[in-house]
Amino acid sequence: MPELPEVETVRSGLSKHFQGRSISNVDLKRENLRFPFPPNMANVLQGRKFVEVQRRAKYLLIRVSGGLTLMVHLGMSGYFSLLRPGEEKKSIHAYSEGELIGNGKHDHVTIHLDDGSRAVYTDPRRFGMMDVVKTVDENDHRLLKHLGPEPLGDDWDAETLCNSLRGRQINIKTALLNQKIVVGIGNIYACEALFRAKISPERKASSIVTKRGVSKSADLLVSSVKDILNAAIDSGGSTLNDFQAVDGELGYFTHFFQVYDREGEECTIDDCKSTIKRIVQGGRSTFYCKSCQN
Repeated sequence: MPELPEVETVRSGLSKHFQGRSISNVDLKRENLRFPFPPNMANVLQGRKFVEVQRRAKYLLIRVSGGLTLMVHLGMSGYFSLLRPGEEKKSIHAYSEGELIGNGKHDHVTIHLDDGSRAVYTDPRRFGMMDVVKTVDENDHRLLKHLGPEPLGDDWDAETLCNSLRGRQINIKTALLNQKIVVGIGNIYACEALFRAKISPERKASSIVTKRGVSKSADLLVSSVKDILNAAIDSGGSTLNDFQAVDGELGYFTHFFQVYDREGEECTIDDCKSTIKRIVQGGRSTFYCKSCQN
């Protein structure tokens, strides 16, 4: 599943392409993705000018004139391709159920712009979603209203994290994936951030909270989360699964993984002789170094 850096990469690409443009029409190749499209979605969006593209957690908020927002979640395998006037979409080297996913079969939504260009939404597994809401009501949407703070925002710091973890007996890795505690980190970057902060994923969440509140571990974890997400955004996200940026380029952050998907390989810390371990927490794979993280 695309995580926050991947979604932010898509947001940036769409924002640049949509700037100053308007929607001439929208083609829907089916009635639904994970959920049904809102009634009359194509007609509602037709003719509206793009205002801005923002992100909330892993949701894209494509705001258009008239006070409306096209809310998009990429699901497990969704992505946008931006095509110039007359340009055809190229196949990419990724497969789903034995099929080349770039062959057009899984192109479910095409947004035609007033300059003749197109934004094509492709989703082989159809776990993505789209909805149209009033911009002023975004925060009250059923999928957004319970979300916690943004990890890259100034309002998410060690004190905020500790306040949300106080008394919690779940492990710290699971806590980082709880969207009510902090949004968008995801499995990959939770593993990487815990490694950087030298915190075992098996530690209880409440253990990083001191009687006075903020601990050194909490400070390290927050700074590690911010650093790892910013580094991933700068390098274009991850190449895992079917993620593809809107310009057709795959991300490169995979090359810098220190623990994720490296089970049995040597730890990257120079004086550490241990190998990376894999355990399952909450149904998700966790990768860590038992010697470096405690």
